[in-house]
Amino acid sequence: MKIPEVYPETRALIFDLDGTLANTIPMHYLAWTKAAQIHNFEFSKELFLECTGLPTYKIVEVLNQNYNLQLDPYHFSRLKEDFFRENMKDIQPIQPIVELIYRYHKILPMAVGTGGKKSIAIRTMEVLGLDQYISILVSSEDVKNHKPAPDTFLKCAELLEVPPQYCQVFEDGERGIQAAKNARMMVTDVRKFYSTNL
Repeated sequence: MKIPEVYPETRALIFDLDGTLANTIPMHYLAWTKAAQIHNFEFSKELFLECTGLPTYKIVEVLNQNYNLQLDPYHFSRLKEDFFRENMKDIQPIQPIVELIYRYHKILPMAVGTGGKKSIAIRTMEVLGLDQYISILVSSEDVKNHKPAPDTFLKCAELLEVPPQYCQVFEDGERGIQAAKNARMMVTDVRKFYSTNL
């Protein structure tokens, strides 16, 4: 199993969650499609992948714009999240990335920075057993500006008490990769270390 390199100058590790530590992207898409079916429209895979890293309510705004809909962001987000929660017990780790957590536990400080909802992110970490290794989790509720803005990762660095330039971010989404660059952090695109079927 090939795992990502941790750079010599790295003093802290910051991980995205969905699609980076947790193989949840197919599960999220299934939940979105179920919610979309109830409202009689189809959420394309292409648009879904473009939305990676956005909070749920912002994805609903994208749906409204792209499909000329008038979905209520709160209620539609809740519907989607309910579908997702039904299958959370089946969440699997993305092993090459999770392996970094095991290897660097108590060697480098770590945090998770996600665009997801805090309660779902916490539960995802619990299902994977990663809550025992990482206590710092920054979610969509913790920042005003979401990825590709740098706020999520800068908040992680602040809580880790490590200057941003010494933090290495692991990400699978274009928005998240840009957010790490905007935060002037080192960034690793994890997609080359695993394959996922959507």
